Amino acid sequence: MTTPLISIIVPCYKQAHFLKESLQSVLKQTYGHWECIIVNDGSPDNTGQVANDWCKKDDRFKYVSKDNGGLSSARNAGIKASNGTFILPLDADDLLHKRYLEYTVPVLYKNNELAIVTTYSTFFEGSLENVIHQLRPQGDTYPYLLYVNQLVATSLYRKKCWDEVGGYDETMKKGFEDWEFWLAVTKRGWKYKVLEEPLFYYRKAKKSMLVTTISRDAERVKEYIIHKHRDIYIEDFDNCIKVFTHYLTTSRKKEQCLQNSLEYRLGKIILKPYRILERILNKK
Repeated sequence: MTTPLISIIVPCYKQAHFLKESLQSVLKQTYGHWECIIVNDGSPDNTGQVANDWCKKDDRFKYVSKDNGGLSSARNAGIKASNGTFILPLDADDLLHKRYLEYTVPVLYKNNELAIVTTYSTFFEGSLENVIHQLRPQGDTYPYLLYVNQLVATSLYRKKCWDEVGGYDETMKKGFEDWEFWLAVTKRGWKYKVLEEPLFYYRKAKKSMLVTTISRDAERVKEYIIHKHRDIYIEDFDNCIKVFTHYLTTSRKKEQCLQNSLEYRLGKIILKPYRILERILNKK
C-alpha cells in the first residue's frame, strides 16, 4: 500500500487550554504521513501562540488564521488549505488513539466504495481515566443516519467527497453540521465503515456547542436538516411518521410525569400567590 497524505483539520475557538493535548495525540500517531492544519477561528485567547509553537516543533503542523465564522467555516478553511487525499477533522479539545490513522487509513484506501471510516468513541470527563460513555455506531449507509447521527465528526473521509457536496454548510452555526455533512455524502451512494475499536476520545464538557444544541436548538436544527434533505426523508416516509410519532408520545409521557411529580405540584402551590398578585397588578 502507498501512504496517502492525511490532512488533520483542527479548528480552535476558545480552546487553547486543550489544544496542546489534542495536538500531542496527533504527534503520537504511528502512521506518520500526515499534515495537521490548526485553524484559529478568530479566537480571543492565545490559540495563535500555541499553534505557532507547534509549527516550530514539527513542520507537519500548519497554521491558518481567520475571522470568526463558526465551526463549519473553520473546517472548510482548513480543508481548502490542505493537500491530503483523506481528511480527518479533530476538535481542539478531543484526542486520538495513537493508532487511529494506522488502523483507519488502510481500510479507506483499499475500498473504493467507502467514503468514511469511523471507530468506536470513548466519552470522557476531565481525564481519560474518567470514562462516562462509549459510542458504538452501526450501519453503513444513509438510512442508518436519518434519525440518529451514528458518526462523530472525527471520522476519516475522502477529500473528493467534501468537494462533491461543497463542504460543510456554513449557515449551520448551532451544531449538527457534521450530521448534515454525512447525510449529504452518503445519500450520493457512498458507504461508511465502522471499526470496532475505541480509537477516538471525546471530551464531555459542561458547556459546548453540542450541549447547547441539544438543550435549546435541537428541534430547529433537525427541521433544517430534514428540509434540506427532504428527498431521502420522503423516500422513508412511512418510517419517518413512526419515528416522529414515537418522539411525540415519549415527550408527552415525560411531560405527564413532570406534572405528576411532587416537585411540580409544590412549585404550583408556592407560585400561586405571586400569580394572583400579578393578575391584580396587570388589571391596574
